[in-house]
Amino acid sequence: MMEFNIDQARYNMIEQQIRPWDVLDPRVLEVIAGTPRERFVPKEYQNLAFTDTEIPLAHEQSMLEPKLEGRILQILQIKPTDRILEIGTGSGYLTACLGKLGHSVISVDIFPEFSQQAQQQIAGLGLENIEFRVGDAASGWKQDGEFDVIVITGSLPIAHKAFQESLTIGGRMFVVIGDKLLMEAQRILRLSEHQWSTESLFETHLPALINAKRPQAFEF
Repeated sequence: MMEFNIDQARYNMIEQQIRPWDVLDPRVLEVIAGTPRERFVPKEYQNLAFTDTEIPLAHEQSMLEPKLEGRILQILQIKPTDRILEIGTGSGYLTACLGKLGHSVISVDIFPEFSQQAQQQIAGLGLENIEFRVGDAASGWKQDGEFDVIVITGSLPIAHKAFQESLTIGGRMFVVIGDKLLMEAQRILRLSEHQWSTESLFETHLPALINAKRPQAFEF
């Protein structure tokens, strides 16, 4: 049986999935190439580590497909001075990439298991600028102040202004808004104390954040 070549699989992932989705930022590509994605994938799905698919995690959650992770990192134009908030730690892979691109990261997840596992994996990479929190952040996360960048890795059926208000002026947020099959990825930029701009990016589909607020059902 031919031995699986991880380096070749990672290269193919970047060249055949990520670059064709217009992810061309050299810093982003370098971070993806240098972060061992296979380290964060559950053992039973190791053969899917570099495939163009969501990978199942515990608690009916999933790891984002590589091209979407790359697109998120590029869209946010992360600077080395940026303070970053991630809502939804999940596997911890995107967390590690954010930590390499920015100054510091606070990553929040509702499941203690995800935070613990991600912390263990990231500790082995020598990243010391990432802190983990366990809690319900579906309605915002005010505990740690304002951030230059916010990444929400689950969808929100309806927009929640609490996240926007946690951005610094000039801060950027990635979020997927919508319900069921009608979802849109957006980049939100804070322009001033009371003004934000929203850029529609592409249609996609992500499971909703647990406990995320949903539109009221129409009653006859």
